[in-house]
Amino acid sequence: MAEIIDGKATSLQIQEELAKEVEKIKQKGGKVPHLAAVLVGDDGASVTYVNAKVKACERIGFGSTLVHLPRETTEEELLRKVAELNNNPEIDGFIVQVPLPSHIDEQKIVDAIDPKKDVDGFHPINMGKMILGLPGMVPATPKGILLLLEKNGIETEGKNCVVMGRSHTVGTPISVLLSRKSKPGNCTVTQIHSRTKDIARHTRQADLLIVAIGQPEFVTGDMVKEGAVVIDVGIHRVPAPERKSGFKLKGDVNFEEVSEIASKITPVPGGVGPMTIAALLYNTLLATKS
Repeated sequence: MAEIIDGKATSLQIQEELAKEVEKIKQKGGKVPHLAAVLVGDDGASVTYVNAKVKACERIGFGSTLVHLPRETTEEELLRKVAELNNNPEIDGFIVQVPLPSHIDEQKIVDAIDPKKDVDGFHPINMGKMILGLPGMVPATPKGILLLLEKNGIETEGKNCVVMGRSHTVGTPISVLLSRKSKPGNCTVTQIHSRTKDIARHTRQADLLIVAIGQPEFVTGDMVKEGAVVIDVGIHRVPAPERKSGFKLKGDVNFEEVSEIASKITPVPGGVGPMTIAALLYNTLLATKS
């Protein structure tokens, strides 16, 4: 049975470290980091996620602001709100929670965010800096995965890493980051996706398998190398009539099967999700110093 990589505990450890940094800033009379989150509409998963970010800010002593706009908010109104946050010296970093309503162009909103305040790390300038290995905001979920590997002592140097997925939010950035000359890093990375032929042939070569393909329980036990480390980035609400909530959360990996093969594995929930929040807080502290 695989060892569980506890993202919740690791995230809390990082938050404790950040809280100590905040205390030092306060003692020196410096500016306390302030994170804002913009939520458009009432998507259940987004509301839960944003509330978790606000609570994490309170826990470690950051300032936090929640801007909750109605679903009918126009693209122009949202762009004005982004400009307002860009120009507010009290706000060090902010995110615009996605997905946005279909009438709003997400990329246009991302492009409008000041790169220095883009703690999600999606602005083209920050993505470009990441590719070049320059200092900047690293996308939050990939940054969270790096922190998870580092804090749990998972060796990556010289390992065969297979990344399933090619999104700009997870798959492509983590492929770049793990191939860099850094720690964690120095992997030999293969990036595969839904159009890859014979996916299992690739996944069975992975010492480190990172799954962000967006399909519930896609990776089964026969697709994983004995002793591999498996990082499951996916999260899906699967109907479960027997539960009060009416659903249960599943990842992109069949946990029951793969945990019998892997040496270490992240659960869903409680794996990568909490680490994304830790990385956002980490980026906000970085934004305060920039």
